[in-house]
Amino acid sequence: MQPGILSPDHTRVFGELAGATVRVALSRTVGARYKNDGCPPSSWLFLARCDLPSAKNLFPDSRIGIIPFSDIMAAERTGSQDSMIEMDAQNKMAEKPAAYDPNSDFEAATIVPDPSERGTTSGKDSPAVNDEAVQDPNIVDFDGPEDMANPMNWPMKKRWQNIAVISVLTIITPLGSSMFAPGIPRILAEFEESSSTVATFILSVYILGFAFGPLLVAPLSEIYGRSVMYNMGNVFFFIFTICTALSNGIPMMMAFRFLMGVAGSVPITLGSGSISDMMPVEFRGRAMAVWAIGPLLGPCIGPVAGGYLIRAAGWRWVYWLIAIVTGLIAVFTFFTLRESYAPVILERKAARLRKKTGNPLLRSKLADNTTTPAEKLKTALVRPMYFLFCVPIVTLLSLYVAVTYGVLYLLFTTFSLVFGQNTLGSSYGFGEGEVGLVFIPSAIGMALGIVIFGAMSDKLVTQKISSGEKHKPEIRLTPFLTIPAGVTLPIGLFLYGWTTHYGVHWIVPMIGVVIFCFGLMGIMMACQNYLLDVYPQNAASVTAALAVLRSLAGALLPLGAIDMYIALGLGWGNSLLGFISLGLIPIPLLFFLFGERIRGVKKVPTATEA
Repeated sequence: MQPGILSPDHTRVFGELAGATVRVALSRTVGARYKNDGCPPSSWLFLARCDLPSAKNLFPDSRIGIIPFSDIMAAERTGSQDSMIEMDAQNKMAEKPAAYDPNSDFEAATIVPDPSERGTTSGKDSPAVNDEAVQDPNIVDFDGPEDMANPMNWPMKKRWQNIAVISVLTIITPLGSSMFAPGIPRILAEFEESSSTVATFILSVYILGFAFGPLLVAPLSEIYGRSVMYNMGNVFFFIFTICTALSNGIPMMMAFRFLMGVAGSVPITLGSGSISDMMPVEFRGRAMAVWAIGPLLGPCIGPVAGGYLIRAAGWRWVYWLIAIVTGLIAVFTFFTLRESYAPVILERKAARLRKKTGNPLLRSKLADNTTTPAEKLKTALVRPMYFLFCVPIVTLLSLYVAVTYGVLYLLFTTFSLVFGQNTLGSSYGFGEGEVGLVFIPSAIGMALGIVIFGAMSDKLVTQKISSGEKHKPEIRLTPFLTIPAGVTLPIGLFLYGWTTHYGVHWIVPMIGVVIFCFGLMGIMMACQNYLLDVYPQNAASVTAALAVLRSLAGALLPLGAIDMYIALGLGWGNSLLGFISLGLIPIPLLFFLFGERIRGVKKVPTATEA
């Protein structure tokens, strides 16, 4: 018997039987792609979980049995690798194949050849692609399924380090959107401006940059890579922040705040794509939860510090502080963030090999050699808009997220007026510092939503696949999650609106804000995780489409907030928003029930077409 071996892709070698090495694998893909590696006749292939008919078709001379996943785990805990082989094979024969989804990236069976036998096939590719790579020596691929250059094979520690860096970036850039919000009255006074629309637009123009930035950032990242865009975004964000701090008028401030938003949209646009590059589906929920802390909590915690900083040193120091922090993080990011987009990694590898060997015919397996660079860029620029306007799943879910995000920023832009100046008939009278504290309940509600919905989403996926069911993206929209989250949105708005209308103690409307933000996180995470599961190859473009509509709503909806509150009052104004949120609740339910059918009918562009 051969001793147990742990290889980089978590393959357990338990022993030998009938002259063939018997493997029980916990890996990402089924053994179909290894059909050309051969298998000794009449050997037993023990699989933890697989598509049994496909395995029998690929290995007709082999007898195939299923070992229960619990038995494998028990053997691992006790270290009794050899005992797995001693089990009665006839009793372990599967009567029914366990469903398997090769795209689920979950712990499933893989029949792995010996390292000495393995070719250059990638652990993520289909047999057809691998055959092409074998037949054409000029195709450059990852060096086998265990190649550590493949982001899906990185150690988990390295993946989480990358996600942590991206999460820090997504905290810094949203700070610029609202950190100076408590100082808006002081800015208006300094530049002798009294328009309420201007007061609102100073804040929301930054979010307008978030709307236009992704249209350029996402397609460029799919051509030149993620890390290049992160580093360029940091540099430009640093420059535009300094320019904003030096503004000598409101037009100059608005222009550079817009450019700050464009540059700051990079981590918000690419974060989910980077997660999709590195993380298997059963870990994406918690990874998305970590990443989502930045774009959602940043605008909440910024005004807390900003209120006291503005009172002590003036509004310009908000931008000087952001510039200092950005500069430090930009240097750290340059040295620590690694490229995660597989097509770019392989393209760089092909370029190195062309230079080293002098063979100009070498090309990446994932490269599109049928179009020119200009055509690729044009296609990439069009793709986000195609998703937004031509793919119903993306369109409707983006609309739902956009409305909730727009309401959030409507509340943010009016907190200083509701609780500070008494402009809208409220009677709280908070100072600049205290107004900043009003944003804390938003952070509390979002933090609760991140923890609860992120964990529950991954748990649902894990339970489904562990029970042998095929993973379907629609599990992310389970009514058990989306309906309660959707209902809490109007409840929070009703509570906030009517308690501020009647001047109830400030703690009560703040509870309404907590409830609203809790539900908002549930909806946003469910929708975004679902879209990533449906379109993993186009994650950046789908995120860009989502960000465009979301940011437009976040920038434009607050412009009518003051007029709406003056006309309807805080009670009915927020109730109107609550009724709109109530009407959008069926959207996730629609795709939970019919999403698979809709996905099968509507063709979407691949990474190389639009």
